[in-house]
Amino acid sequence: MQSIIFDMDGTLFQTDKILEISLVDTFNVLKSLNEWDQEAPIEKYREIMGVPLPKVWEALLPHHSIEVRERMDALFLERLIDNIRAGRGALYPNVQLVLDYLTRNKIAVFIASNGLKDYLAAIVDYYHLNHWVTETFSIQQIESLNKSELVMTIIEKYGITHGAVVGDRLSDINAAKDNGLVAIGCNFDYAQADELLHADIVIDDLHELISIFMVE
Repeated sequence: MQSIIFDMDGTLFQTDKILEISLVDTFNVLKSLNEWDQEAPIEKYREIMGVPLPKVWEALLPHHSIEVRERMDALFLERLIDNIRAGRGALYPNVQLVLDYLTRNKIAVFIASNGLKDYLAAIVDYYHLNHWVTETFSIQQIESLNKSELVMTIIEKYGITHGAVVGDRLSDINAAKDNGLVAIGCNFDYAQADELLHADIVIDDLHELISIFMVE
């Protein structure tokens, strides 16, 4: 079965459009509790974009308690979802065009993301991605929070034998290689040049997938 497994943040969805406002809102709450006295660590977040959220909060709030991190995580998720539903986010160019091409040509499409279920559902619902996407998988479904294992669950559930993982970070590339799939790196907002070196193919626009998966 020929399939493509997409990452969400920084691959299909332009997370940067809602990241800053959501993070600032979250850290303003922390300021109001007298538990933060600086600007929101936006650049730090961008550097680690793509890792599971528990790891994000360990990095952003290394000296805060687990309870505080969990509160901020929940608040951040709430703000992200509010901003998605308010239409402040956006898909990358050509997402719907490419997904339509793939599905019309009998190539199954999946999403495997380090994002949480409710967050992913908000994006999928707002942009009607279920029209093309067979199923969306969240890292919450994997106890280890390991993306390679998440991709493995998709392969096993759907009997995938050929395909690719499309994403912007090393976790996506490793998830492809660990599971015998083609690793397609997206040179988009959060991509790191040293990570993309490990990809089998690097693209600058999702539209390039049409020529890569051209059906004769």
